Amino acid sequence: MLYLFTFNVLNVQTMFKSIFIAVAFFLSSCTTTYYVVRHAEKETATTMSSDVPLSAAGRQRAEALKNRLQSRNIKYLFATPTLRTNATLQPLSNAIHIPIVAYNNDTLNQFINRLRAIKNSNVVIAGHSNTVDDIVNTLTGRNYIAGDLPETAFGDLFIVKRKGNTYTFYKDHFGE
Repeated sequence: MLYLFTFNVLNVQTMFKSIFIAVAFFLSSCTTTYYVVRHAEKETATTMSSDVPLSAAGRQRAEALKNRLQSRNIKYLFATPTLRTNATLQPLSNAIHIPIVAYNNDTLNQFINRLRAIKNSNVVIAGHSNTVDDIVNTLTGRNYIAGDLPETAFGDLFIVKRKGNTYTFYKDHFGE
């Protein structure tokens, strides 16, 4: 009888060890991906308003962003409350049925904390030429983007992957 009891205890220990390894593997494989973009091309301001809509080229680029990301299992869309950032994400929002959430009332650190609180999901953030670098660099804790984007830079796709407390950065492009 003692032999059988020892055998059963060893089986239970082995089972718990296997479960622990499986849980540890699952938790280490959880990845959150942030796709950070500048809004697409905007119309030239003809009035006193700086909140202008996208140009025809910008609408095409927004469609290209949708085509690029709609199969990426996006769970969150964030944009400032301007016409151009919302219009950049709107085709993607319509395609995946996820609403666009405004983040302009947060300080940069508050917004980064909101982003870091998101676990095991994919997130798209539309910003401006003077905010994309701040978002990427503060999120990762590294200076991946040297400064504000040039006013003529459109279509850059900055990808930040977080696995645990490790961040990796990639730069890609969408649209023509």
